Amino acid sequence: MGHFVIADRDTDFLLPPSVQDWLPEDHLARFVVEVVDQLDLSELTRQYAGRGSRAHHPAVLLSLLIYGYATGVFSSRKIERATHDSIAFRYLAANTHPDHDTIATFRRRFLPQVEALFVQVLLLAREMNLVKLGRIALDGTKVKANASKHKALSYAHANKIEAQLKAEVNALAAQAEAADQAPVLEGMDIPAEIARREARLEALADAKRAIEARAQERFDQEQADYQQKQAKRQAQRDAGKKPRGRAPKPPQPGPRDTDQVNLTDDESRIMPVSGGGFEQCYNAQAGVDTETMLVVSTHMTQATNDKQQITPALTQIGALPQALGTVTDLLADTGYFSKTNVQACRENNIQPSLAVARDQHHLSVFDRFAADEPAPVTNDPVVQMKHRLTTQSGRALYALRKQTVEPVFGIIKQVMGLRQFSMRGLKKVAGEWTLATLAWNVKRMSVLKMAV
Repeated sequence: MGHFVIADRDTDFLLPPSVQDWLPEDHLARFVVEVVDQLDLSELTRQYAGRGSRAHHPAVLLSLLIYGYATGVFSSRKIERATHDSIAFRYLAANTHPDHDTIATFRRRFLPQVEALFVQVLLLAREMNLVKLGRIALDGTKVKANASKHKALSYAHANKIEAQLKAEVNALAAQAEAADQAPVLEGMDIPAEIARREARLEALADAKRAIEARAQERFDQEQADYQQKQAKRQAQRDAGKKPRGRAPKPPQPGPRDTDQVNLTDDESRIMPVSGGGFEQCYNAQAGVDTETMLVVSTHMTQATNDKQQITPALTQIGALPQALGTVTDLLADTGYFSKTNVQACRENNIQPSLAVARDQHHLSVFDRFAADEPAPVTNDPVVQMKHRLTTQSGRALYALRKQTVEPVFGIIKQVMGLRQFSMRGLKKVAGEWTLATLAWNVKRMSVLKMAV
């Protein structure tokens, strides 16, 4: 016979059990409670009227969501189930069991307050000497929307279906008028069939209006770019120089046949994803501190590329409390490079390191240790930045970008499991992204605290 530990499920506890005995001292759930207990939740608690049955405290629900996002449990139903099945979730809920409707309603109701809580967590990290701003790496990642790309409707197909439905409505109306002379097909309810098609026509009209509005926004942007290029070429002519390259073509107004709108989440967009192919996505942006890998700024965009995302990131960074420190450098890949973006960084007293072209891999030992070229005598910020990126110190600084922000995205998507948003609509998705990065920060802070 082996010598085994006895598994006795029948004997009662001699003393009442305590939730404090359930988890080891260094467990993430304990740290989540420690962080949430230090947050100012008055903006949340004051919105409870205090009538009816007792509500679960916002601190409990927030703790459940933070720990859920940090460990890959996003569904309110799964969180509810975990308060029964998981020791960590039982500890967070203090052995209570909020139902999934309560959790889902809390998340949806207080998404606008998550941004302020995100900043509070950063301030707490500063008090714990875990972060002080300096160098920030900025990047974006495509996260699937809560919608299928197969639910997208193109402008050409919308016109085709619209014509078909209108023809069917006219045919059904003619059939109703001729009902006295020709019998209606057995089982056909003509008024119901007409009403069904008219409802679909109304939905199609809404979809077409959305596509046309987007097309107008695109035309306005393309027209502004066209006029800027024309003005630049004219300035070259006025200076006695011949403009280089082909003359730009004026943009064409109106929607294109391939323009689409998604019928499930019309604010999401079809975007190319890594590995090839296209998915219905949002472009999630994050600025990450290079020293600690804590996310310090977030925003969400529907744009496929990152060219226009420097200014929103600078706005978010500029709104951070001064107690967090001062951002000195902004690192970003070639997708963010433009003269306008370089100037925007300089205007905000931040030194930009925006890659102008793809990095050259496997430099020879002589190139890696070669002396820096003399700095050019110029006030052009783009020329100055290009030279700085060729120096040994500039290359070392820019190298921090890849080892900072990309691992954070990898952990959030592959380890924490946020590969698809649960919410729909740009504002709600932005709030969910902030909640996910807040959960990452708490998870990261627990590791940094143990390393101190």
